[in-house]
Amino acid sequence: MAINSVTSTTTTQQTTAYTAPKAEDTASKTTDTAAKKNETGVVYEKDSRTSDTVTKKTDYALVNKLKEDAEQRTAQLRSLVEKIMTKQGAAIGTADSMWSFLAKGDFEVDAATKAQAEKDIAEDGYWGVEQTSDRILDFAKALSGNDPEKADLLLDAFKKGFSEATKSWGDELPDISQRTYDAVVEKFENWKNGTKTAETAQTEA
Repeated sequence: MAINSVTSTTTTQQTTAYTAPKAEDTASKTTDTAAKKNETGVVYEKDSRTSDTVTKKTDYALVNKLKEDAEQRTAQLRSLVEKIMTKQGAAIGTADSMWSFLAKGDFEVDAATKAQAEKDIAEDGYWGVEQTSDRILDFAKALSGNDPEKADLLLDAFKKGFSEATKSWGDELPDISQRTYDAVVEKFENWKNGTKTAETAQTEA
């Protein structure tokens, strides 16, 4: 099922990116949004089409935007991890072997990479719980045309993707991944039941 494969990719990148994000992103980052798009190739920005309006029509433009973002970020991560593995004399094999390498934690990263990782997984970071769970929910809404009746089906696809990511990781996923999982489940339930989150209610107040 296409949903499974894409969701699995999104989840896998979330579980691993905190370990070794691209260090050079820090040096090249500017406050100009257009410049950011040129540097990273893709920058995901929350789209107004993820509103509460039910269309029941797949938003292919947003789906493709989210998929492109996920693929770009995953490619950046893989490139960096391959460099780390090469420096330490580790064999570069399948994607599963890469995740297992990261899960063991038996490697070193430079100070700049570590600082960027801490920033990325912070509360307001790209790989933080809130932004990641929001992107997953936005993806589900775009696929379903924001149809809450499809919430259970898409949540099940997410859970299967998370399970596959856990197998690739080779061990229990990091705490940030577990917290993201819980946040995704909660947001899907709120979407299905028409319940607004505390954050949304505060924004609208």
